[in-house]
Amino acid sequence: MFHEFVIAQGHLLDTRLLERMFEHIIESGAEYEVVHFELGRMNDDISTAKLKVMAPTEEILKEAMEEVVALGGQVESEHDARLETVEKAACVPEDFYSTTNHRTQVRLEGSWEDVKKQRMDGVIVVSEGVPHVVKLRDIEPGDRVVCGPGGVRIMIDHPDRDRQAFAFMSNDISSERRVETSIAKVAKIMREVRERGEKIVVVAGPVVIHTGGIQPFGRLIRGGWVDSLLSGNAIAVHDIENCFFGTSLGVSLTTGSPVVEGHKNHMRAINRINHAGSIQAAVEKGVLTGGVMHACVESGVDFVLAGSIRDDGPLPDTEMDLIKAQEAYAQRLEGAGLVLMLSTMLHSIGVGNMLPSWVHVVCVDINPAVVTKLSDRGSSQTVGIVTDVGLFLQRLAQTLCNKDNV
Repeated sequence: MFHEFVIAQGHLLDTRLLERMFEHIIESGAEYEVVHFELGRMNDDISTAKLKVMAPTEEILKEAMEEVVALGGQVESEHDARLETVEKAACVPEDFYSTTNHRTQVRLEGSWEDVKKQRMDGVIVVSEGVPHVVKLRDIEPGDRVVCGPGGVRIMIDHPDRDRQAFAFMSNDISSERRVETSIAKVAKIMREVRERGEKIVVVAGPVVIHTGGIQPFGRLIRGGWVDSLLSGNAIAVHDIENCFFGTSLGVSLTTGSPVVEGHKNHMRAINRINHAGSIQAAVEKGVLTGGVMHACVESGVDFVLAGSIRDDGPLPDTEMDLIKAQEAYAQRLEGAGLVLMLSTMLHSIGVGNMLPSWVHVVCVDINPAVVTKLSDRGSSQTVGIVTDVGLFLQRLAQTLCNKDNV
């Protein structure tokens, strides 16, 4: 039997961390033996476990160890990370280390070094002694990449334990009182993020427009509570259509009824922006005089509109090159302390994949499955508020902006 010894430290029981390690070891076809276990005696004390992981083949052992290390286990037989040199662009050795979104360190020349630009589903490249995460598509010949789980350790922030302090955000929220309590807590987080000098990034879908969120979202933008808006073509089109015609996809936002020939209003809105040249130009020329996008331009809030195959038009500001859109998103997320996701599953999951696990993520959606999908895909720090996004924005703007008369 091939074997390795692993040290696991942290809140191993109440976060189910040790249980998950056992499950992964067994599922990979390996076995484990608990050689030593020391339980933390107080609530804040950490527990320590030493495991012997055994497997009939080296391949099975390697697979089991990769899963255990991804959960925060540390190989006891410490040695430097193994580096392999890339020969072909976007191609790495089969046993390359695939990153998680948790804080990671790599051992180089006997010293543990923090991995920069942490995100999930990347490759660790070491250049000039500094390890950093690179997307597979950006790997170049000559890059030295970390291979295998040895010489890598993960520091998990245990979001399950932390979220006890934010139990108000659980997915069973239904009463008005609970939602208001949730919003007060979110406002508190936003103030703390601001005090630390970190950014607040909003990821939003067109539901913000449909549910009456235009005015309160605009107040938050003008009040300085949004640094960047990440979204798609639809939110801008629907917002601009409403400014011009009072409709969204031909339906009056006042009466909720379709208007005569309203079906073409969104294309008429795109056409007007095309004539102006861009959303910013439309604002500067006095063509666009209200709405979310107007507030962004007037307040200097950066926005990125990532296009998709579904888009009409699209607007001239919409980036239809997927790679460029992803890079633009990632750039705006640097330095974020809080990402607020508003009713958009597609863009929320995409952004979640770009974030390290220590960034606060609050997901607001009427559908609890959106929050579940985010967590299932690795964004375990996500906490959710299940409510109408228009109502959420109204209450949040009242909480944050009333004192500022915004």
